[in-house]
Amino acid sequence: MGFLELKGLTKKYGTAPVVNDVSLSVDKGQLVCLLGPSGCGKTTTLRLIAGFVEPDGGEIRVGGRRVSAPGDSVAPERRNMSMIFQSYALWPHMTVLENVTYGLKLRGLAKEAAQQRADTILAVTQLSQLAQRYPGELSGGQQQRVSLARALVVEPETLLLDEPLSNLDANLREEMRFEIRRLHDQYRYTTVYVTHDQAEAMTTADVIVVMNQGRIEQAGSPEDIYQRPRTEFVARFIGGTNVFKGRWDGQDGVACGNGLFLRCGAGDFSGENTTAVSVRHHDVHLSAGKPAGETNAVQGTVTRQIYLGSHRDYLVALPDGETVRAVAPSTTSIPAGSSVWLHLAPGNCRALAH
Repeated sequence: MGFLELKGLTKKYGTAPVVNDVSLSVDKGQLVCLLGPSGCGKTTTLRLIAGFVEPDGGEIRVGGRRVSAPGDSVAPERRNMSMIFQSYALWPHMTVLENVTYGLKLRGLAKEAAQQRADTILAVTQLSQLAQRYPGELSGGQQQRVSLARALVVEPETLLLDEPLSNLDANLREEMRFEIRRLHDQYRYTTVYVTHDQAEAMTTADVIVVMNQGRIEQAGSPEDIYQRPRTEFVARFIGGTNVFKGRWDGQDGVACGNGLFLRCGAGDFSGENTTAVSVRHHDVHLSAGKPAGETNAVQGTVTRQIYLGSHRDYLVALPDGETVRAVAPSTTSIPAGSSVWLHLAPGNCRALAH
């Protein structure tokens, strides 16, 4: 039994289910990322956990105690949870210190004890020198640290984050990903983190929960989600991939057309006559000559080549017009218009469930 449990959680707006029969168990001290495109239900799930929205079906339990069910929900302020919003939601007329201690004052903590706890969290979040500044005098990254400090200082059982880095520029986002993970490792709060950015999820999460159309598509460690996607949606959403569709031969092969027959080293054929095969962009090998063997190779024409410093990004057209993306070392330079062979090693071909 997990510390935070969602059981058959459902929320509808009108007749459309936004969260549809979601069940999830989060262990105490885990950081779980809800990942998916806009409209997949991840933020609504977070708001259900926070108590801002009441479910139409199912329940939420925290530490074995039911906090949400249809017609019977504990108020947000009684859940011992802290939430960090996309907009930071800092009080503009309060200093950093006043923002951080505000929650402690509401809880009736003595002034000296509140100051001591605030000093500790400001040091941890590297804000001690900014304690007397106002939010308008801070950078985006500094404001995000204030938001984190304010959430952590009240020592919540559960920490909720709703796309907290989306307003930051690329460099700050990367810095804050590691900062959030560092603080989590230090305090080990049970954390649910909503994002649509796969790099954020891969950097911060113990468990990634991929959501699609209100349901959980797959849950697992970052490595498991990336290396072993179960469905076409997960394969496409997490990392770049090529998806080839064809007819299963009843063993470990898929005939995909274009003269391409793929032996698959892993995956789930699910007993179907047709299936899909995922091959990551960086697992497509380019060569001038035909690779040895009868399978897992096809000839095409380079239609685009982009130099990106550490690597080159290729787009290759197959005889029927289907395109394949490949990532190659920057030293591999094949001009557009050139004929090229693609080799897709069986160990890098994964059959996907329908």
